[in-house]
Amino acid sequence: MSETKDYKPLNDLLLRLDETIDNGATVPFSNKKMVDGDQLHELVDEIRMSMPPEIKRAQELEQQRKTILENANKEADEIRRSAEGDKAAIITEAKAEADRLVSEQEIIDRAKQYAKDEVEKANQDAADIISRAQTEADNIITDAQNKKQSIMNAMVASINSTLAEAAELLDADVNRLTKSLEDVNRMREAISRLSEAE
Repeated sequence: MSETKDYKPLNDLLLRLDETIDNGATVPFSNKKMVDGDQLHELVDEIRMSMPPEIKRAQELEQQRKTILENANKEADEIRRSAEGDKAAIITEAKAEADRLVSEQEIIDRAKQYAKDEVEKANQDAADIISRAQTEADNIITDAQNKKQSIMNAMVASINSTLAEAAELLDADVNRLTKSLEDVNRMREAISRLSEAE
């Protein structure tokens, strides 16, 4: 998926913001625009509510992290159960072999020690699997959070820049209109004085 497609909703809103400014009424004798403030606020609110796909991706990665840990726990449990089953089988086989040998107790002791070693090894393997899964999941989430923060910072900077430009246009429009009104008032006063002089 391309970056343009990922940000299409946000790009569309920013395009509408540009169009709103471009379509504003032109102030006579200037290149300034008069823009509807309420319409600008509405577009800004929509931009704030437009979430990029990366945020959804971060949520999906969090779910993947949980799935990885669950699968690791299941695999560890299966290893433990398998080791316990092997332990029981080894002891059973050792007892059967002891019936045919004089040193029955020695064979059983060896079987128990072997089964114990296998269980300990299985527990260590399970712990290693969980540790690796936890590390991998944490790395995925950290990377996603860093990307999310970068995207949000870029969005805020873009929105602030657009609002600052709109505010400058509005201030310039107000100053222009104020000056025009002052010129009209001075002309009226001059006409009035001429009329009184006649």
